[in-house]
Amino acid sequence: MTALASFTFVRHIDGLRHRFERDGERHGRPAYRRTDGNVWCVWSPADGWHCEIAGGLVTAHPLDSHADAPEPPATVWRSFTGDRSCLYDLQPLDPEA
Repeated sequence: MTALASFTFVRHIDGLRHRFERDGERHGRPAYRRTDGNVWCVWSPADGWHCEIAGGLVTAHPLDSHADAPEPPATVWRSFTGDRSCLYDLQPLDPEA
């Protein structure tokens, strides 16, 4: 099975899009870096699939339980930074696009 090459998080409130592309591995699973910054979508034994910023601060998780999926689940994710929280859809990108 080929790992997902890229995907987009689409924010529910306004349609803002953040693109992530495959960038190596962590803990034996694919790792993805946001194309416009230093945000990672990765898997770890402690947190399952999540997004994190510098210092390993976790900023998002999928709402559904997909903690042990082989790649980031295409489901609704909740991001949280300080007192702000937003919902995003993870949408795989068409490899032909």
